Amino acid sequence: MAKSSTPRTSGRARYGLWLLALIALGAGGAVWAFREPIDGYGAIGSAYAARVACSCRFVAGRSLEDCAKDKLLGMEAVTLRDDPEAKSVTARFPLVAETTATYREGYGCVLEKWED
Repeated sequence: MAKSSTPRTSGRARYGLWLLALIALGAGGAVWAFREPIDGYGAIGSAYAARVACSCRFVAGRSLEDCAKDKLLGMEAVTLRDDPEAKSVTARFPLVAETTATYREGYGCVLEKWED
């Protein structure tokens, strides 16, 4: 009798795939259900980080690496990037928001206008 050339999936592997699919579906549903608060926190968090890091960098004269230490607890996902020529700092919350603050003489660091 000839053996079949197609590999068979064990019951345990099939159970694992179904469990993984259910977890992914649940996580996707949670993200969809809480999309507005996530967008809001991302926008506010990136704006706060950009403004504080810009002031730290271009008013206080510290390095961006040193300014990154000033981020609040829970803002570990926010990344900072500076542009010394434009005197600006951009903060990014991945896949959610990105905000830039620019140093303006006489005004300090000012956020870019937000668009809805």
